[in-house]
Amino acid sequence: MELTNKSWFQPPTFLLTGIPGLEFVQIWISIPVGFMYLVALLGNCTILFVIKTTSILHEPQYIFLSMLAATDVGLSLSTLPTVLKFFLLNHREIEFHSCLAQMFFIHTFSSMESAILLAMAFDRFVAICDPLHYTVVLTPPRIIGIGLIAVFRGVLLMVPLPILLKRLPFCKGVILSHCYCYHPDVMKLACGSVRVNIVYGLSLVLCSFAIDSIFIVISYILILKTVLGVASGDGQLKALNTCVSHIFTVFIFYVPLIVLALIHRFGTFTSPLLHVTMANLFLFLTPVLNPLVYSLKTKQIRLAMHKILKSKANFM
Repeated sequence: MELTNKSWFQPPTFLLTGIPGLEFVQIWISIPVGFMYLVALLGNCTILFVIKTTSILHEPQYIFLSMLAATDVGLSLSTLPTVLKFFLLNHREIEFHSCLAQMFFIHTFSSMESAILLAMAFDRFVAICDPLHYTVVLTPPRIIGIGLIAVFRGVLLMVPLPILLKRLPFCKGVILSHCYCYHPDVMKLACGSVRVNIVYGLSLVLCSFAIDSIFIVISYILILKTVLGVASGDGQLKALNTCVSHIFTVFIFYVPLIVLALIHRFGTFTSPLLHVTMANLFLFLTPVLNPLVYSLKTKQIRLAMHKILKSKANFM
């Protein structure tokens, strides 16, 4: 019995899981999954390149967009190694410390993305509600400061997660619910008291994602109030059109996150397929759709891309 108890404290090797019920077509699933990673990485890197090389895009709105693209690249790279190895090579094992590292980066980049979405909402609020002071409020030093706050907040809030898990023994199995490491999923396999982990996890959600989403909603309520005060219908549509891409991005980021949080908290009897689907939507959908949405809906980005492609074609 003593040997068994000691083995509980040995760092386990976890086993990753794919999509329930579709194990027999796993190799074929790797094709769309790989394509999604390709779109996410190429799309976001293109956004970064276009903004960096186009001087007219060196404005607060597009600088925040470049921060969002960089965060999406980081989020995609956090999950890419285990996801592709799982679907392509059927490699299910992930070592304990590697799992904690991946979990840290996934949650850190998610927190950073939430903070940047809030910053982008603030940018739209100032641009529409107080346009005369737009360049005064959002100066380059302040924009850099906002970006650094997003990074430091994400890192500082997420550092305790692997530390709190590392102190726990694991004896409830080694099979995870996803093809990557997610904090609530790993925590459920611990056999020690996880009260501290639960309390800190809830506090973390409230202090980051919940507060960010509340301020985003408040920003858009104030924006809507200002826009409705504009006499011209064309003016109202023009103002709201500048927010469409951001509203869509907020929607595809927060809706799967909220559903996933509810499933982990209350969904003991929910379908494992729903569980996995929501988690995958949360991690994969945003990095894939963000560059597509902003490329299609933002005229300045489209024109800059067209200009760069045209210059490259003339050069060749």
